[in-house]
Amino acid sequence: MTYLDAIILGIVEGLTEFIPVSSTGHLLLTNTLLGLSGEAANSYAIVIQLGALLACAVHYRARILEAMAGATKPDSPGFRLIRNLLVAFVPAAVVGLLFEDFIEEKLMGHDGWIAAALILGGIVMIVVEKWNPRKGARVDDLDAITVKDALWVGVAQCFALWPGMSRSMSTIVGGQLRGFSNSLAADFAFLLALPTLGAATVYKGLKDFDMLVGMEGGVGVLLTGLVVSFLVGWAAIAWFLKILKRVGMTPFGAYRIVVGGIVIVVLVTRGG
Repeated sequence: MTYLDAIILGIVEGLTEFIPVSSTGHLLLTNTLLGLSGEAANSYAIVIQLGALLACAVHYRARILEAMAGATKPDSPGFRLIRNLLVAFVPAAVVGLLFEDFIEEKLMGHDGWIAAALILGGIVMIVVEKWNPRKGARVDDLDAITVKDALWVGVAQCFALWPGMSRSMSTIVGGQLRGFSNSLAADFAFLLALPTLGAATVYKGLKDFDMLVGMEGGVGVLLTGLVVSFLVGWAAIAWFLKILKRVGMTPFGAYRIVVGGIVIVVLVTRGG
């Protein structure tokens, strides 16, 4: 992997991690376009999520500090936020560990499955936005989220284990179906990235550490991807939150369907 590859992958990760179009799906498709393949390339796509995760922590630093200050006070908003994030984190953590081998062997790096997930997720986004029976905010504040709401979003996040489905899409749609406003659904989805991406990145980084530092470019290309994904991700969060309030999820759903369709056409044309 070259430094140019690392910069391109860092840009793709930063742009797509917090937009409901699937960062993992886009990274794996980008790997294909760059001619990168194998377990090391797939692991790299996961580990550089740490850069976007740090961007999320910086963007929500005030809310995170508030949560930390109230962590030992059961009646505080900070305690409830931490509780809800942990509840939402558990389902995907359990399912991910149980089906890790299946996901890596059958879904990771298989462009056809990624395209199918992009299209299906795009359709779900449009349908929920247009015909959600609970359309209209029942919940518009992080402090009003219940344990049941958090668990619902956590179960929805399990669908993001299918590369191409998108973690942010799954969790935002899960929030919408619980009556969250679009902005609240995005805020909770992004904060949920902290334990979810943090755990996945640390686990994958430790598991494949020798392989990652031993690939061409080693530590240098790894750090390059992390720094680029941090800078681009920080800008992308603020941009997406503004756009979401103006246009909703439908344009992103349409984009997913178009990209997925293009990938399928290319695969069919190439006979693979």
